[in-house]
Amino acid sequence: MSALSSPPATEVMALAEQGRQPNAFARWWARSWHPIVFVFAVLILWWVVTELGWVKPYIIPSPADTWNAMADNVPYLAQHTWVTTYETIVGFVIAIVIGLAVAVVMVYSGGLEKTLYPVILFAQVVPKIAIAPLFIVWLGFGAAPKILVAVLMAFFPVVISGLAGLRSVDPEILQLTSTMGANRFKTFAKVRLPAALPELLSGLKVAATLAVTGAVVGEFVGANEGLGYVILQANGNLDTAMLFAALIIMSLMGVLLFGIIQIAEKFLIPWHASKRDLGASTVRL
Repeated sequence: MSALSSPPATEVMALAEQGRQPNAFARWWARSWHPIVFVFAVLILWWVVTELGWVKPYIIPSPADTWNAMADNVPYLAQHTWVTTYETIVGFVIAIVIGLAVAVVMVYSGGLEKTLYPVILFAQVVPKIAIAPLFIVWLGFGAAPKILVAVLMAFFPVVISGLAGLRSVDPEILQLTSTMGANRFKTFAKVRLPAALPELLSGLKVAATLAVTGAVVGEFVGANEGLGYVILQANGNLDTAMLFAALIIMSLMGVLLFGIIQIAEKFLIPWHASKRDLGASTVRL
C-alpha cells in the first residue's frame, strides 16, 4: 500500500483509542458496582440475621415482613410519601433560590459577608429539632413549618458551595473580562456562574438529602400526615415492619433527588462529568 493511501498515524491512534473507550453501561457499572454489591451484602446479612432468629422481630423485622408492610399499605404509604415529597421539593427549591442569592451578595460585598456569615453559621449549628416546635407555634400544623425546617437544613450547603464556586474563578480572567468592557451581570452570567456549577451542584446533592431529613424532622414535631408521622405511629405501635418501610421510602426519596441532580450535572457541565468518567476509566485500566 502506498504512503498516499495509508491513513495518518494520528488518525490510527485516535481510532485505536476510540476502540478502547468503554461504552455507557461499562462506565456506569464501573462507578456503581461497589454500592450495588454492598447493598446486596447488607440485604443478605439482614435476611440471615432475622431468618436465624438472632434478633426479635419487634426489634428488626425480616425483609419479607418489611416488603409485606409496604405491599399491603401502598395507598397509605403513597399518600404520606406525597406529602413529604411536596414539603421536601418546595423547601429544597426555596433553599436554592435564597442560598444562591445570599452567596452572590456575599461574593460581591465584603461587608455583607462579614455580617451574614456568622449569622448563617449560628443558624446552622442550632439543632433544628429544638427550634421546630417554635415553627409549629408560629405557623400552625400545616406544611409551612415542615417546609421551613427543610429550607434551614438545605440552606447552608447551598450557600457554602455557591460561595466557594463563585470564588473559584481565576482573578486574571475577571480582569480580562473587565478590560474587555463586560459589566458585572455579564461577568457573572458568562464567567462566574459556569465556573461555580461544579461546586454548586456538589452542594446541591448534599442539600437534597438534608431537605428530606428536614421535612421528616418537622413532621416529627407536629403533623398528622407525612412519612415522619408514619414513623411516629409505627414506633408507638411497635410496628417495626412499617417503620422500616417508611425509612426505606425516605432513603429512596433522597437517593432519587441525588440522582436527578447528578443527571442534571451531566447536561449542565458535561465537561466536568466527562473528566470524572475519564478519571474512573483511567483508574480501572
